[in-house]
Amino acid sequence: MKIAIISKGHVGTALGAGLKRSGHQVRYGHRDPKEPVHDAAEWGEVVIFAVPHDAVGETVSEIGSSADGKAVVDATNAFTTSFELAMGFNTSAAEELQKMLTKAHVVKAFNTVFAENQSKGCLGKERLSAFIAGDDAKAKQTVIQLAREIGFDPIDTGPLKSARYLEPMAILIIQLGYGLKMGTKIGYKLVTM
Repeated sequence: MKIAIISKGHVGTALGAGLKRSGHQVRYGHRDPKEPVHDAAEWGEVVIFAVPHDAVGETVSEIGSSADGKAVVDATNAFTTSFELAMGFNTSAAEELQKMLTKAHVVKAFNTVFAENQSKGCLGKERLSAFIAGDDAKAKQTVIQLAREIGFDPIDTGPLKSARYLEPMAILIIQLGYGLKMGTKIGYKLVTM
């Protein structure tokens, strides 16, 4: 598939590396005028938002209608500069993105994993869980397949409003990794029997 990744930061480049290794074509859109956000989104069959939360509105303006009808993966997290949850009781960053991109199919994914672990989807021999939420079944299935191809164990967490639970999970893992000094070689794995 042709995957547009909006941002060339740690998350965007890590996901891009995993997707390229899986055989997908990747094009970045970011602040560099040589790689415009709109052009990347227009080209991609799937668009991944890996921008900081405070850049989402500007990014949506640049993308315009080029995401219409496409799966848009929201890998962002809505937290403040002090890593507090900025929203979550009545909405989520993913639900707000869906309100801005009304004709796209927003899917929440990859936000609960440290960037350095996103290119392989695993820690050592352990596959990390990729928690995925979305309202459009086809878009969600596309993202589940992409996560599986990278190396994750994809977990369907239900509708897009489940992002209200996934976004706090990101803050928890940041607290564990940085606040409690466990480091970034940690991750979530759902165990079933």
